[in-house]
Amino acid sequence: MSGSGTDVRHIGILLFDQVEELDAVGPWEVLASWARSCPADGWAVCTLARDRAPVSCANGLCIVPHHTLDDAPALDVLIHPGGQGTRPLLTDDEHLTWLRTQRERVPLMTSVCTGSLVYAAAGLLRDRPATTHWSSLDLLGKLDPSIEVRDEVRFVDDGDIITSAGVSAGIDMALHLITRLAGPDRARQVERDIQYDPAA
Repeated sequence: MSGSGTDVRHIGILLFDQVEELDAVGPWEVLASWARSCPADGWAVCTLARDRAPVSCANGLCIVPHHTLDDAPALDVLIHPGGQGTRPLLTDDEHLTWLRTQRERVPLMTSVCTGSLVYAAAGLLRDRPATTHWSSLDLLGKLDPSIEVRDEVRFVDDGDIITSAGVSAGIDMALHLITRLAGPDRARQVERDIQYDPAA
């Protein structure tokens, strides 16, 4: 799925109040490193939020999003991080409706940590395998009993939806995403560039 360098495709990382930093920044580091070092692959990464105000993350980091939900480019991949800020989103009708709309438009939806809980609340994981942070596996099944909840895995690739386990697992998911979009050699290159070696 690598590009020709002429048509840029977009990966958007959603930000919201009390998002877990590494859920968003881990995939950002992986994917932005790829996009910067391999522009001919034709991918760009951005952040988006409800407005352009700085987003206060779970551990105190503030991030200014590139785009609002309304002015973001058409996305080819959406990444929904987790964190304590996902709890109010589970009953936020506006957010859940926006996600359902994205499901109709975005070819590949992904989540990190408890981002999958929000997908479940929006009905996006019905009859699918999925995972989340180990402490929220039970809640994932309660939100939608049709979900095949998988534990002891770093991520679950179910074609057009990928969910990953907690926090640092988003890095593994992002590297897997590069494998899907540009091939395993490119993923290994990025892994070397960011000096990520979980087996070391």
